[in-house]
This record gives sequence, C-alpha cells and structure tokens, in this order.
Amino acid sequence: MNFVFISPQFPSSYWQFCDRLSKRGVTVLGIGDTPYDRLADEVKSSLAEYYWVSSLENYDEVSRAVAFLMWKYGRIDWIESNNEHWLGLDARLRSDFNVGTGPDAFEAQVLTSKADMKVYYARAGVPSARQTRLRGREDAVAFAEGTPTRAGVGWPIIAKPERGVGSLGVRRLDDAEALEAFLREWDGSDYLLEECVSGTIVAYDAIVDSHGEPVFENMDVFPPSMLDVATDGLDLTYMTPPTVDPNLARVGRRCIESFALRSRFVHLEFFRLDHDMEGLGRAGDYVGLEVNVRPPGGLTPDMMNFAHSCDVYDIWAAMVCEDGCSWRDEGDPYWCIYASRRNGRPYAHSRDEVRAAFGGPLLIDKPVPGALAGEMGDHLYIARFETEGQAQEFARYVQETL
Repeated sequence: MNFVFISPQFPSSYWQFCDRLSKRGVTVLGIGDTPYDRLADEVKSSLAEYYWVSSLENYDEVSRAVAFLMWKYGRIDWIESNNEHWLGLDARLRSDFNVGTGPDAFEAQVLTSKADMKVYYARAGVPSARQTRLRGREDAVAFAEGTPTRAGVGWPIIAKPERGVGSLGVRRLDDAEALEAFLREWDGSDYLLEECVSGTIVAYDAIVDSHGEPVFENMDVFPPSMLDVATDGLDLTYMTPPTVDPNLARVGRRCIESFALRSRFVHLEFFRLDHDMEGLGRAGDYVGLEVNVRPPGGLTPDMMNFAHSCDVYDIWAAMVCEDGCSWRDEGDPYWCIYASRRNGRPYAHSRDEVRAAFGGPLLIDKPVPGALAGEMGDHLYIARFETEGQAQEFARYVQETL
C-alpha cells in the first residue's frame, strides 16, 4: 500500500500516524513545505520518502510531487493530511489522481460548508441553530430582531465564515451597534449568521471504518467561553474524560450515518444545552455545531491516549490497513486535562513550581506553536488524574494569577 501523507511534520505529533502505518508495512510518502534537513528525526524515520515543496498552497507544485511519487512507487492508495487546513487540498488530489479512500473534491465542498451541514443534521434528527446568509444590515437585523411576520432569534448572534478553520473569523455580535462595526470590516466574503446557543461545547471523536462503524470513540469537553479564548486572549482549559456519554455517542453515530463518513478520523462538535431552548431541546440535550472530517487539533489525540491508556495513532493505522481494529478500552481510565497560559500574564506559580507540585500526573509541558497559539495559548500543560476534581484543581493551580 502506498500512502501519501500531506504535511507529516505539522502538527508536531502527526509523524506518529506515519510511524504506525510504516510499522504495518505501508509505504508512507510525505509531502511538506519544511526542508528535509529541518525535519525532526522521528519524522524522517517514519517515511519511505519525503518530497519538499516550497508551498503547500501551490497546487501545481504539490500535484507534480504526487505524480513523481506515483511514477516512482506505483499507484497511490491513500492521500491524507488529517489536518483541517489541508482538507481541500487532500480532496482535490484524490479527485485528480483517482484515489477513492476519502472525500473527493465535490464531497469535501459539502463537508466543509457550515450551511450544507444543516441539511445533514436535519436528516440525522439532530437539532442545530437557526442560520441565514449574511447579505447586509437590513437582513441581519431582521434575523436577530424579527419582522412583523417572523420572530427573530434575538441578540447576540454569531457571524462565521461559511468555510473556515477553527474559530478564525468567527465573531459574536451582541447588538445592532456591534453588527454595524462588523459590517464596516466585512469584505463581502461568504458569511453566515446563527442564533447564539447557550451551552458547553462537547466533541464526539471517532475512528470510523469503511462501513461507517466507529472502531474507537472519545469525548472532549470545552468551556462555554471557547469563542472568547481566541478573541479575548483567555487561558484555555479542556478535558478528555475516561468515558463517553451514551447520549452523545448515539447522536454522534447518527451524524456519522447522515454525513456518510467513512474510513477516517472524525471530530464532531455539539453544544450541550445549559437550559431549555425553544426549537433546540431541553437542558442537557445535544445540538449540532460543526462536523470536522479529521482528528481534533493540537495534542488532543495524545490526550485520548492518556485518558484511555491506548494508542489512537495505531488504532487509526489499523483502520487504514485492516478496515477495523481489535482495540478495547481495557486500560486504566483517567481524566486528562489541558491547561494553557498566555505570555506576559502574572501567574502565581512558576513553571518549576507546577512541575514540583504535579510531577507524576504532568505528562506534557511545552510551548505552543505560533500557528496554534491564538486558540490554544502560548504554553501548555497536559496532565491526567483519577478524578475530575483532581484535574480541575490542577487547572486552577496552573492558571492562578497574582
């Protein structure tokens, strides 16, 4: 099997996808924009060959790289980055090189459109926030405040790009004045307006086989203020619990079926309502937020490993190679927590003090790459504990300020 992995060097932990494939006998061929001599040794050792391109944004250059690797190694069986930023590139390459193990260019357009997602949520029987396209001030105010014949969703409303990465470009508009300010900056690109849903953001992660059956499931819990983390420079805390809420698993599996997700890692985001909302559900119900046809970002796959005492990189590789996996959640269960800090903030406890206080449970302690710092903070700490209370106390200690 020949597997082309796009950008195996970023994020820094993604070489492990290549490593697990390689250990299963797959010929893993990397294409990236980091010169070979700057690659980490573990990235180099996980690849049969690496083809450097000056920019992954240059499709002609990347396409020539795939063509060369096909000429040298034969038919390409998979093309994948597992990276949200390159999903469109992956899909276009699959279409052009007749690789059927993943969404093609047309399917990717649907799967990355926050407007098209609404249709599939409805088919799955999963409620989602009311939405409209941004056309101008009059329509936007009518959406929020209503018209004589239609009730509005109320302020605040959320403005988001129809296609975007993470929270980039997403704004909460609290009133008509905030809308006016946003419209003065708006460049006319495709934007959507949504009603603001009050609740905790919860993710359902799964590795799905070619029949749409999850061979691995996971749950992540994010703060209700997730949007403000990037816009206001807040500290970020989120957790991976040791088990998945059965209600979340049922909703996630219905979405997998409706969106026809196959042979991949998926990250499905939901709101868990903190109070009853008309048209959406009762407190505790799950409301569709966004479907992502890739793993969760950053070091979340590693947090899954810590929480479940497993190796999701190998579970994913087993799905690719065997269309399944014999893994069972039989290891010790933990609450894994991520707590970040911002540069320049006066924290009460030094890095050395954090290490001394939590030396055993503390598993990762390092700076966040600049490309991810806006959402993830400047410095991260990841630890695991036997109870949720211990995990929360760790985050309080790390992020306490003077």
